[in-house]
Order: sequence, then structure tokens, then C-alpha cells
Amino acid sequence: MNKAVRRLRSLPLRSRLALLVAAAVAFAVAAVSVTCWFLVKGQLYHQLDDELRSEEVSGLLLSTMLANCRQPEPRQLGLPPGSPTVTILYSDGSTCAIPDAPEVKVQSVDLAVADGEKEEALHSGRTTDGTAVRVLTRPVFDRETRAVQRGVAVSVAKPLSEVTEPLSSLAWILLAVSGIGVVGAGAAGLAVARSGLRPVDRLAEVVEHVARTEDLTVRIPVADDDEDEIARLSRSFNAMTTALASSRDLQQQLIADAGHELRTPLTSLRTNIELLTRSEETGRPLPEADRKALLASVKAQMTELAALIGDLQELSRAEGQRGERVQVVSLEDTVGTAVRRARLRGPELTITADLSPWYVRAEPSALERALVNILDNAVKFSPGAGTVEVALHQGVLTVRDHGPGIPADELPHVFDRFWRSPSARSLPGSGLGLSIVARTVHRSGGEVTLSPAPGGGTVATVRLPGAPTPPPTEAV
Repeated sequence: MNKAVRRLRSLPLRSRLALLVAAAVAFAVAAVSVTCWFLVKGQLYHQLDDELRSEEVSGLLLSTMLANCRQPEPRQLGLPPGSPTVTILYSDGSTCAIPDAPEVKVQSVDLAVADGEKEEALHSGRTTDGTAVRVLTRPVFDRETRAVQRGVAVSVAKPLSEVTEPLSSLAWILLAVSGIGVVGAGAAGLAVARSGLRPVDRLAEVVEHVARTEDLTVRIPVADDDEDEIARLSRSFNAMTTALASSRDLQQQLIADAGHELRTPLTSLRTNIELLTRSEETGRPLPEADRKALLASVKAQMTELAALIGDLQELSRAEGQRGERVQVVSLEDTVGTAVRRARLRGPELTITADLSPWYVRAEPSALERALVNILDNAVKFSPGAGTVEVALHQGVLTVRDHGPGIPADELPHVFDRFWRSPSARSLPGSGLGLSIVARTVHRSGGEVTLSPAPGGGTVATVRLPGAPTPPPTEAV
């Protein structure tokens, strides 16, 4: 059994479908054929029994047969062709039949009729020459008194060939029809399987092509009005390859941009370190002012590299799984923390904060980093002794600076990775801060925009959906 199952599983899907269709049709045809055969059999037996009951054995024939049976030399009785077999039987088991005609073998039910215990007996039996017959045994009535004669009965029999021959012919016909039906069903099942699995074959070819060539631009053609399972699978595969292609393009772009951004600080570091090394090797020390400037430059480049690597790690984590559990966070407290950190980075600036309570669902550290990036951006572009205005009302956070502002043609690119305004290339930064802000806000279900502020400067607007206020914690 297990070997047959393994062999069946090793067949192609279309062959298995064809076999299953053929097996289902074979079972259905067999069930219908057997049911039909038994119904016809019952009908033929019923018809034969009715014919036996309709056969009237005349009293004259019975009297002649009874008288003939008592003679030492019974004489021939002329009966028309096709007449049933008639046998006289006695309660002691003896029989008398027409001379040279076969007798019906007596059974116990027939003797019960002769003894008067049963009114009639209908059963299948055999004659003395081995012929299968259907037998009807009835009591014998007196011709004059019409009373039942005890101890004697008459059996009328007809050959069962009237039933078995049509049944045999019917069985061969049903067998032939069933065989043709099963073969036709197998062929139809194979054709239907080939036609139905053709989209699956195309899908398999595309998958094999993608696995072989890593070409994610291949698409499976699907009609707009197709809504079956294969069409849904094809659309899902096309969506998956599109997402994979987009992810791969983003990864390649990220690697290229990161390499480009890393090249500048690394080149500057290598140049400064080579100058310091050459000074040590040649024994010609650099002037103290130049040496301090080189060391300060190395320190600045190291700080920039560390910030860039941290931003890359944060951005890559934002594209994958979440770094910490999402929870209800007080946006008012998080903005307040970011404001305090911004005041340390821009002590010469005036940073005002007008904050109202608001709770959001977010990752606490990621949200704080995003808000710090927004404020750092405002501090970076604010003029000396300028003002940065921070406000939070009904889940809308605005950060307004009084810097040079962002040209209208550059606004669509401010959240792109590694994008930096030409006027800001000389300022420190990696171009990833606002990209991290956008990713974090979007993951929290909000949106962020930058727009020109009235009178100059830029306004950063962050909208975050509210969350239920957490219950107060009990003091310990």
C-alpha cells in the first residue's frame, strides 16, 4: 500500500489528476451499472414469477396426469411447445411427471404445500436433467368439490434462462460501456488537467527562470477579468517579484549611496593620517597649530563616520523587523526630551516649546531619535542667536526655524536617502536624518511634511494618530 502511494505521488500532477478523474468515474459507473443490473434482475424475476402465477394448469391435464401416473406403462401426453414443466408431487416425496419430460426436484417447501401447511411455494430449483428453473408449487383442487386434495400438489416450472440470458447480455453491455466510459474519462481528465494546469506550468517556468537567472522583471500575464485561484496565485507572484525587485534596487542604491558618502570622510581620514605618519617617519614635525588642526579633522571625520554608520543601522532596521516593542508613548514627554537635547547642541539659539498632552503608539527610542533629527535639522540651519519654535497640539507637532528655507524644487527630495541640498553640502550630516524621520513616522501611522514658513525659514509638521491614555501607575 505504501509503495503504491509513493508511486502515485511520484507521478506528475496532471497524471494524478487524470487517474483521480478516471477512478471517480469508474466508481460512479460501477455503482450505476451494479444498481442497474440488480434492478433489471429483480424486474425479470418479478416478471417470470408473474408468468408462473398466470399459468393455469387445467383440471383435465391434472386428472390425466394423475391417472396416467397410476398406470404401469404411462402413455405420452401431447403438450404444445414452450409449455411449462409440470410435476405432480406427493407428501411422501414421490413425484410424477409427463413421460420423457424432466421432473422438478422436490424441496421441503414443496412438501409443505402438499401437506397443506403452505398455500404456495415460489423458489428457484433444478430439474432432474440439471436445468435451472423457477418453480411455483400449488395445492391440487378436486374438480367437483373444489376442495383441496391433501397429500398432493402440482409444481409448475419455467427455465431461468429467460432471466439469466438477458442478465448475461446486460452485464457484458454494462461492462463494455463502463470500460469505454472509464477510458474516455481518463482521456478527458488528462485533457482537462493539461488545460487547467497550463497556467501552473507557466508559473513554474517563470519561477525556474527567476531561480536560474535572478531576473525579477519577469511577469506572468494575467487577464483583468480572471478571478480564479491560478489568477490570484499569478497576481501574488507578480506582486512578490515586484516587491523583491524594488527591495533589491533599494539595497543596491543604499550600498551605492553609502559607499559614496563613506568615500569622502575615509579619503580625508587617510590623507590626514598619511600626513601625520610621514611627519613621524621623516622626523620633520608639523607645526603645533597644523598638528592640532589635523587631529581635530580626524576626530571630526571619525564622529561623522560613527554618525553615518548609526544612521545606516537605524535605516536598515527600519526596513526589517522592529527593534523594540510598540507601546503607548507620551508624545509630550518625548518632544520635551528632544527639545532639551537640541538646546545642548545649539546653546546660542532660543528654542521655545508649547506642548499639550498627546499619546501615540510607537517605538519609544525610534520616535525620540526621529524627533531629535527634526530638531537637529532646525538647529543646523538656524542663524546665530535665532529662534526655533516647537508646538504640539492635538497630535500635530510643528518645528519652525528662521533659516534660509528650502527651495520649492528641492522639497520633493528632502526625505530621500543621502539627499542633501547643494547649499548644505559643506555642513556636517549624512543625508539620512530626514529619511529616518519619514520611515519612523510612517510606521507609527502618521505623516511628516516640510514646507516654507511665512516670513522665511522652514516648518516641519508631524501628524501622529492618538492612542488611549495609559492608566496611571501606582507609587511604590
